[in-house]
Amino acid sequence: MIKYSEEVADAIFRKKPVVALESTIISHGLPRPKNLEVAFEVEAIVRDSGATPATIALIDGVIHVGLELEEMERIANDDQVVKASTRDLAIIESKKLSAATTVAATAHIAALAGISVFATGGLGGVHRGHTYDESADLLALARIPIVIVCAGVKSILDVPATLERLETLAVPVLGYRTNKFPGFYLTDSGYEIEHRVESADEIASIWKNRVEIKTDDCAIVVTNPVQNQMDVELHNRILQEGLAGAEAAHITGKAVTPYLLEYFHSSSGGESLRVNIEIIKSNTALASQIALALHH
Repeated sequence: MIKYSEEVADAIFRKKPVVALESTIISHGLPRPKNLEVAFEVEAIVRDSGATPATIALIDGVIHVGLELEEMERIANDDQVVKASTRDLAIIESKKLSAATTVAATAHIAALAGISVFATGGLGGVHRGHTYDESADLLALARIPIVIVCAGVKSILDVPATLERLETLAVPVLGYRTNKFPGFYLTDSGYEIEHRVESADEIASIWKNRVEIKTDDCAIVVTNPVQNQMDVELHNRILQEGLAGAEAAHITGKAVTPYLLEYFHSSSGGESLRVNIEIIKSNTALASQIALALHH
């Protein structure tokens, strides 16, 4: 049920390090034509490190681990490409649709393919004002053994509730050279991380230790704060305006997050886009280092 690109198939056969990459940021996260440009730049970061990039998506109902040029262009430019979480995979396969994969779906497929490291932008989490409404990412992380590198969760979510859920689900959260939990656009969400790590080798050691003591049935979340964060006052103003706008327009549930993301994009004068791109590149570089360390 999985089609591998020639590059990824060769890397897996030769047991070389591979880094999984999600495709939702290409199809829905970045504007055209910047999305395709960034997708190629991110894959180049992995290759330059000595690892192999595996961008994951579904095309005409077939799971692809690694995309060829024309497949990447289709995910970037085809308006019919939908977003797929784990619950959608069998349906999309059956209907032979094309889809970009969320964090949950990408992690699931990567694990099926035997890939242990995954770079993304930000995790989904618990939604503000709706503690019962949370991203499928959280349950996926509790069930899928993979190292996921991210910039925390988006500040439009309920950060403390998300951290509580990760704790309840027994998902380890590591701060890469920080004890502060990142807030995606911001280096510090205002909440602490108990465990700090200083290197990719240290993360690889933790991963290997979990296997030995049989606590390796879930993900490790590695949080990597953005270096050049959005101006804090600008961020807070846009967030409050966006929340007020959503309430006034009676936007609720899962519709709130995409509304707020679009509000940030349209109201930040390009700042949210700049930070988003910096995040995925930085996380990809760190994920590549971890993938290499796991192969030592």
